[in-house]
Amino acid sequence: MPLYEHVFLARQDISAQQVEALLETFKSVITEHEGTVSKSEYWGLRSLAYRIKKKRKAHYALMNIDAPHAAVAEMERRMRIEGDVIRFLTLRVDEHEDEPSVMMKRQDRDDRRGPRGDRDDHRRGPRPDREAPGKPAAEKPAGDIEKPAAEKPASDVEKPAAAEPTESDAT
Repeated sequence: MPLYEHVFLARQDISAQQVEALLETFKSVITEHEGTVSKSEYWGLRSLAYRIKKKRKAHYALMNIDAPHAAVAEMERRMRIEGDVIRFLTLRVDEHEDEPSVMMKRQDRDDRRGPRGDRDDHRRGPRPDREAPGKPAAEKPAGDIEKPAAEKPASDVEKPAAAEPTESDAT
């Protein structure tokens, strides 16, 4: 039987449990038509690259399917009817990957960084290769020679202000 990878996006308004229920519903459609779902992953609520049906975020889910074309066609037909699914994509592949998908690996890496992912990198403090604001500059290596500051040109030298005329000068 042919192998497929299927990704669908569900509305942001529904909960993660409802997305899992959708996954189970679509798995049952595949098994009814003598197919199997070898792996399913819930990728979570993620931002969209552009608005889809006035939504900025969506729940992402992946399924690796081993089923005849008729089963996949029936699943896609039901997804078009389902109001919670806003987009889906099914690709025929030569083989499925046994390990977690790239998106799941990426989430694992983000979890190790902290609760906010990589958004708080700028709050971790100054980088060692840059000077921190408000702190004295680090000592320069001995080989560097400082050049004296250039003198101001003569046109920039301040001239004394002219005396203002007084009432006695006007008469």
